[in-house]
Amino acid sequence: MTIELTDRIELTEMAESDELSLDMLFDWLERMPVPEGYKVEIVEGAIYMSPQRDNHWDIILNIVEQLRTKYPRTRVKSDVRIDFPGHLNGFASDVALLKESASKDAKGRWQYQDVEFIAEVISKDTAKNDYGPKKDAYAAAGVAVYLIVDPYEGTCHLYTDPKDGSYRLSPAIKFGDPIDLTDTLVGLTVTTDEFSRE
Repeated sequence: MTIELTDRIELTEMAESDELSLDMLFDWLERMPVPEGYKVEIVEGAIYMSPQRDNHWDIILNIVEQLRTKYPRTRVKSDVRIDFPGHLNGFASDVALLKESASKDAKGRWQYQDVEFIAEVISKDTAKNDYGPKKDAYAAAGVAVYLIVDPYEGTCHLYTDPKDGSYRLSPAIKFGDPIDLTDTLVGLTVTTDEFSRE
């Protein structure tokens, strides 16, 4: 991907101004030639683009299909921008489950206050975001259940009960073992038999 000089100057000017916002960054990104099949997120003001791997998508779809056994399509989202607490956090979570009463804001976007569950399938280059600033932002937002699926380790990491900006971490769950979410707002068990390692 190439960035035109005028785009670099405009982004630099935006970054140096006190008025930098997520909307400005996403508007700029919409004018960029982002390659097809790439996911774009803004984490603490930094722009991340990562390619969608086949196995990554298979795991995401598997989770979505399991959620769909209980929830209507309108409540299950994937790769949809939701702005979270913290400095310039515009995430496109792999899977998000919204409350039944969820509504869009004045700009037509879903609100983080309506997110009950997030699942992220890590990529090598952006794993530090999922385990670090994104986890912290989800906890600060009060997302009740956060699941990290790590196909490199073949494990899932379940974070629940957000309090004072941090989560309670359950023991790691190996691929093949069920993820029991029946005692959470999600209210079902997610099977991992079909999750594949990288």
